[in-house]
Amino acid sequence: MFPPAVSHDRPAVSVYYRFRTIGNLEPYARIRPEKEDLMMELDHAEAGQVSASAAEIYDREFVPALFGQFAPMLVEAVRLKPGESVLDVACGTGTVALAAEGHCGQDSRIAAVDINPGMLAVARRKSPRIAWQEAAAEALPFDDDTFDATLCQFALMFFADRTKALREMARVTKPGGRIAISVFESVERSPAYDRLVPLLGDVVGPKAAAALSAPFCLGDPAAVTAELAAAGLTADEVRPCTGTARHASLDAWLDTEIGGWTLAEMVSADQLGRIKEAARDALGAHVGADGSVAFPAPARVLIIRP
Repeated sequence: MFPPAVSHDRPAVSVYYRFRTIGNLEPYARIRPEKEDLMMELDHAEAGQVSASAAEIYDREFVPALFGQFAPMLVEAVRLKPGESVLDVACGTGTVALAAEGHCGQDSRIAAVDINPGMLAVARRKSPRIAWQEAAAEALPFDDDTFDATLCQFALMFFADRTKALREMARVTKPGGRIAISVFESVERSPAYDRLVPLLGDVVGPKAAAALSAPFCLGDPAAVTAELAAAGLTADEVRPCTGTARHASLDAWLDTEIGGWTLAEMVSADQLGRIKEAARDALGAHVGADGSVAFPAPARVLIIRP
């Protein structure tokens, strides 16, 4: 479907973990608190390993609760056209790639890469037409100038080498093509999380708070501008987009958010119980009469024309 890939070395040790990379992972070895960024240093053999069951939990819980609604926004922002070739970087279980496929039609060529085989196993069941491939964002296995559009939803902040990943996205994008990257707003501008992060810090400690803050570390426009500049890129357009996070109940959200991904390694059952108790007051404004939870999830889409 795509031209033969040139050879690119895969990062040997340092790899990224997104907060959607849930499951039983090794404890954190390095946190960059200056960016509120979560990084891990793992042996190459363990890098990016997520069990199929963990990926299915992500697909069943996180996608409908939050991520699924952002995929059409990203596709719309980049103005995809029928028949275009599209790459989804850090595709997870395929939400963005599937949205691109549905928008561009049968004549399109869609590829999607992720470092986690567990995520890809779930994604492959959804569409045989999409070229799913295990690969790191810092070493995309495609020739130069392959894609009309390269998309990356809520993953840039977790790459081990953001500059290299951005340069790789630019390399595989055709001249005149587009790169679209979505990032969450800062914790301070993210309802519910602005209360949950300090609560987690009070009960568990600063490392746990930093881990939960990681998805929001590029919420400062200056931080994103600096990351792009380091790769020789600039955002030609910035589009705000806001979704709505929805969960069946406060306990269900906290069980998934804290107990269902890597924070499970840091938070004991007793601490989770204390967090739930404190959250009834701290997050009560987001709980409806039926007990369900809903709150805005503000984000931005950056459009780059390399």
